[in-house]
Amino acid sequence: MSKIDIVITWVDNTDPEWRREKAAYQDADEKDDREGRYRDWGLLKYWFRGIEKNAPWVNRVFFVTYGHLPEWLNTAHPKLTIINHKDYIPEKYLPTFSSRTIELNLHRIPGLSEEFVYFNDDMYLLKPTKETDFFKNGLPREIAILHAELINGENEYGDPIPPEHYYATLIYNMVLINRYFDKKETIRKHWTKWFSLKYGSKIFHNLLLLPLNKFTGLRSMHVPYSLKKSTFEEVWEKEPELLDRTCQHKFRESSDLSSRLFSFWQVAKGDFCPRSIKTGFLYTIKNSEAHNQTLYKDIAGQKYQMICLNDLYFGDDFEGVKHRLQQAFEEVFPEKSEFEL
Repeated sequence: MSKIDIVITWVDNTDPEWRREKAAYQDADEKDDREGRYRDWGLLKYWFRGIEKNAPWVNRVFFVTYGHLPEWLNTAHPKLTIINHKDYIPEKYLPTFSSRTIELNLHRIPGLSEEFVYFNDDMYLLKPTKETDFFKNGLPREIAILHAELINGENEYGDPIPPEHYYATLIYNMVLINRYFDKKETIRKHWTKWFSLKYGSKIFHNLLLLPLNKFTGLRSMHVPYSLKKSTFEEVWEKEPELLDRTCQHKFRESSDLSSRLFSFWQVAKGDFCPRSIKTGFLYTIKNSEAHNQTLYKDIAGQKYQMICLNDLYFGDDFEGVKHRLQQAFEEVFPEKSEFEL
């Protein structure tokens, strides 16, 4: 079994130096700068507890930050490597406040293994995992499920999607996928991967969209991404100008490419092994307390092996919701990890 590293990116939105530098660029370049892009729910220590308890196989954990660190983090942990943005992101892109620039350059991290698992800081392991949950026979675990959201820059009703729309990034990703891969050919060549029983009823999405000549979209589970450095290198070699354009942006823009491009590339290339859609789940933190109660219960009950928490909370009780989330994680991970001082 090859060595598998884990990469997590994190930002401390309360860091005065980070806030000052961000403000210096904000007026001219502010695009997608919502509070939820940077807000900290105080759950990072549970992320580390989940890694220690549920991914003991990990070779190294690369913790990527602007430079700030949690006071409680044990930086001397033998498996932990602290990575500053300037350690791997080309100088011409710095400073950056765009997750896309941070993610599109992950392959440049010194010493990173060929096979690695990328976590956003809102993704957590709730149950034990094995290396084969992320890579099998050297292939990333992925789902190959077609999506009808994007059709040549139009939505499902045929209306054009304006360039500033959120989904424009997904369109740009698909443009590149269609530029380099023939949809029908890749499905024919790897049909067992596209019609795996691991997808359950989602197989019918592939059947329904099979007649279309081009990829109109690919679904993502929004759980930790299984990625290969060589995939990043291949895409950068083929499209350096487009990736460079995205990385020049100080903040996220709708015209960007995103790191999901690399996952989609692996799927379109057939360079993956199917995974069950029951592996994980994307939760959304909302203003509805009834909705959030289900979230707290599912976390405490470890309903899924891995989850992602999407921050869409705009209510007046952020601290209260934050506390209840922390309580739910505390039920699962009550003991400190060796990543904590």
